[in-house]
Amino acid sequence: MDLNLRGKKDCKYDVISLGEVMLRLDPGERRIRTARSFTAWEGGGEYNVARGLKKCFGMDTAIVTALAENDVGYLIEDFIQQGGVDTAFIRWIPFDGIGRKVRNGLNFTERGYGVRGALGISDRAYTAASQMKPGDVDWEHIFGTLGVRWLHTGGIYAALSETTAQVVIEALRAAKKYGTVVSYDLNYRPSLWREIGGKARAQEVNKEIARYIDVMIGNEEDFTACLGFEIEGSDLKKLSIDGYKAMIDRAAKAYPNFKVIATTLREVKTATVNGWSAIAWSDGVVHKANDYPALEILDRVGGGDSFASGLIYGLMTTGDTSVAVNYGAAHGALAMTTPGDTSMARKSEVEALTKGAGARVQR
Repeated sequence: MDLNLRGKKDCKYDVISLGEVMLRLDPGERRIRTARSFTAWEGGGEYNVARGLKKCFGMDTAIVTALAENDVGYLIEDFIQQGGVDTAFIRWIPFDGIGRKVRNGLNFTERGYGVRGALGISDRAYTAASQMKPGDVDWEHIFGTLGVRWLHTGGIYAALSETTAQVVIEALRAAKKYGTVVSYDLNYRPSLWREIGGKARAQEVNKEIARYIDVMIGNEEDFTACLGFEIEGSDLKKLSIDGYKAMIDRAAKAYPNFKVIATTLREVKTATVNGWSAIAWSDGVVHKANDYPALEILDRVGGGDSFASGLIYGLMTTGDTSVAVNYGAAHGALAMTTPGDTSMARKSEVEALTKGAGARVQR
């Protein structure tokens, strides 16, 4: 499988991501509604991928986003810098003093446990990133002058406003002009689409975006809600491997530009024990990752993003879809064993897990 990647010597960046970065406030073992203190992290569906590719896999990455210019924005920037992701493309928007016109996004997230599922409450209206519009970013400079091998973005950012969907399409067109490979995580969130047209609008936007994508990523709900690939007579919560293959086959036929289609496989037994794996399609063949039938989870948020970064790393460095999907599944599994949206894994740990390493104490 050949993605026709641009050469490293011709590009300043291996990967850039386009999306919003929020401040995550985590109550730890408590509930949001009873917490008296929170741990602060940074996070965002598209950003998490760039950070994983830098921090775990050592690639040169950057984030394209916008922040309100105040101390909350500077805190988010500091987190991004600690993760090693280049901040050169952050647009700083003057703060109006109270957030009437522009602000930074907050995301309160509590971890689930046992029969209690995880809970996320976003506070992100009027954020700087959601108000980005076409023309705000010099894509010609980024893709044409500096050079980028891979662009990643997703359905969370596309859902934030009418203009962010347009920014996504503008970025994709510029990337394709310069031969940059593009990936997209559908990442359907009903709460983001509810007030702006619901599932019908989600499909309208994502079907347009899909025409530009090389590597499409999502779970079963993403593909059905965003692209309309319903599987007749199937319960999405118990979709069989054959059901997934049928869904992927329909997507590949509808969008012949897709070179790789990847989806995570998750069986939610409890909030803290999931079955976990993934499959990826390329050149008409479906490759399945190793199974993690009883993955014990500390914090599931960001597991899918870490899957995406592992998959991208594997595709970029090996060109082998079967290897790449195992990188993705292992990285996602490890990311869910630590708190926060972002991965704390190292590449050596990912590679060991793909080869069957266990959880024995290392001394």
